[in-house]
Amino acid sequence: MTFATIALIAAIATLGLGLGFLFSSTTMLKQWGMQAPNEAKVMSRRIGAVYLGLSTMLSLARTSMPTTEAIAIGGAVITGLLAISGLYELKSGRVSKGILISTVVETLITIGFLSSLIKQ
Repeated sequence: MTFATIALIAAIATLGLGLGFLFSSTTMLKQWGMQAPNEAKVMSRRIGAVYLGLSTMLSLARTSMPTTEAIAIGGAVITGLLAISGLYELKSGRVSKGILISTVVETLITIGFLSSLIKQ
């Protein structure tokens, strides 16, 4: 199997997993035979963000885009979605203000990845 083929298959699979964990965490956890308390759902949604970033990275890696750019964009998607997810969970009252440390770091990493894409 070629890299382009397996990358496409993996991109589609991780897209499905990411959307499932991000938007239907209770269903995903119950399919695993797990309870779905808020703590598990918070972590599920964060895993969904990672899967969506990985899907982005794999999709881009199969094109003629340079690998470093695909990784930078995928990394920015992962860390950007994690930051957004953290703020969403804080606003919803499911996590404490302690998550702000993570969201600041994730935001800075996102900015770093995006800034690496700017041609000098």
